[in-house]
Amino acid sequence: MDAAEHIAVMWRQVRGPVIVPLLRASVAVCLAMCVILFVEKVYMAVVITAVWLLGCRPERQWRWEPMREDDDPELGSAAYPMVLVQTPMYNEREVYQLSIGAACGLSWPSDRIVIQVLDDSTDPVIKEMVLMECQRWARKGVNIKYEIRDNRRGYKAGALKEGMKHGYVRNCDFVAIFDADFQPEPNFLCRAMPFFIHNPEIALVQGRWRFGMYLLNADECLMTRMQEMSLDYHFKVEQEVGSSAYAFFGFNGTAGVWRISTLNEAGGWKDRTTVEDMDLAVRASLKGWKFVYLGDLMVKSELPSTFKAFRYQQHRWSCGPANLFRKMFMEIVRNKKVTLWKRIYVIYNFFFVRKIIGHILTSVFYCFVIPATVFVPEIEIPRWGYVYIPTIITLLNSVGTPRSVHLVIFWVLFENVMSIHITKATFIGLLEAGRVNEWVVTEKLGDILKMKLQSKASRKLRTKIRETRERLHLLELGVAAYIFFCRGYDILFGKGYYYIFLFMQSIAFFVVGVGYVGTLVPH
Repeated sequence: MDAAEHIAVMWRQVRGPVIVPLLRASVAVCLAMCVILFVEKVYMAVVITAVWLLGCRPERQWRWEPMREDDDPELGSAAYPMVLVQTPMYNEREVYQLSIGAACGLSWPSDRIVIQVLDDSTDPVIKEMVLMECQRWARKGVNIKYEIRDNRRGYKAGALKEGMKHGYVRNCDFVAIFDADFQPEPNFLCRAMPFFIHNPEIALVQGRWRFGMYLLNADECLMTRMQEMSLDYHFKVEQEVGSSAYAFFGFNGTAGVWRISTLNEAGGWKDRTTVEDMDLAVRASLKGWKFVYLGDLMVKSELPSTFKAFRYQQHRWSCGPANLFRKMFMEIVRNKKVTLWKRIYVIYNFFFVRKIIGHILTSVFYCFVIPATVFVPEIEIPRWGYVYIPTIITLLNSVGTPRSVHLVIFWVLFENVMSIHITKATFIGLLEAGRVNEWVVTEKLGDILKMKLQSKASRKLRTKIRETRERLHLLELGVAAYIFFCRGYDILFGKGYYYIFLFMQSIAFFVVGVGYVGTLVPH
């Protein structure tokens, strides 16, 4: 008996008693998750449609009046609350001038604002550059503080926590946070602060990310366009629904303003997960505080345009929420300060469906289970499970970025590829495995890429063994081979239901696996 016959015999022996029941159970579980995700997407679509039709703007839901110094001439600028603006950074050579300049350019009485640059840089040259930039603004009369520490314990959460310990912070009532690649418009505080002044129950006002430096960088490459589609849905739908229906959503870590008394009541910044922003938001919400999201209060930012930076970012954004869910599940269940309905929303909608089910379903169902069914023709997936529901979910996801509707197929394929990496990170968070607290600062390019590509050196890229090794992703290449094999089997011996999808998906995995995605930056 040759090897091929031996494999065929083994396959017949395990197929009936093992493979078929296991695959049938996997299909049933995946279809159940598909329905759960579909109901969640339709629910959010209904809510956001109602918000648009009824004109439920935050200024109508909450009391809001513009602030003017002439409202009380006796008080003058003292009528304005004291605001601390924190800008954490780490070796931000490309963007530090833009972020510091934008923070110093905020329109607010100069004696009622403190700019705090929290520099965790390990490069002494960059630290000196940031210090000199702060001194330059100080000479212009800006109340700016340059703060450093002798370690990076707690990463961003640790830096923010240390920043709150300085004596001058005791005089501040609110803290605005802008990461190093974010540049708020001058009127940011004038738009956000009236919500706090007239509504004492509001703890957080969150702005929306707008993707660009001098110009929007969403068009830099196809990968940034895919990110724009995902993030636009997050901001235009998920954040809007949470704010309008429950006055709760996850703080995005930047482009937002916190009431300092809320921050202290909730226990301050904690570095127990890689999503210190979401951690604080959940704890503050469980204290009964309300959040407001302003979709038209936009802050320019930069999307990661290299695949390496994007993978690190997605690991942090997927692992952190899953780990936080594990740590806070019972605390949310036992909480008595908020309504049962809100607790159900936080546990089920916010965490379970969006942070767990959504990731696992995409990778398991579309990348493994559907391809595997070509070997077992007696297991048929209903058409609503692999055509109708996924199509509706995809269309609902695309409404946030109408200009990219023609790219929706590429977006689906790219999301499926990334789901492998994201699902792995999700399980690392749930199980608290090795890389659960890995924090890699997202690389920012600013305009440095444009300058490099215009230089003569950048036109003569040298291929190095290290660069080639970094660009190869063996897991994605392995999945590409698996799906391509399933596609071939489906054409030759199967029913031919999925071969077009399997072919396109295998090509997408292969392209990502060899690192031919995103912007390639010369070393």
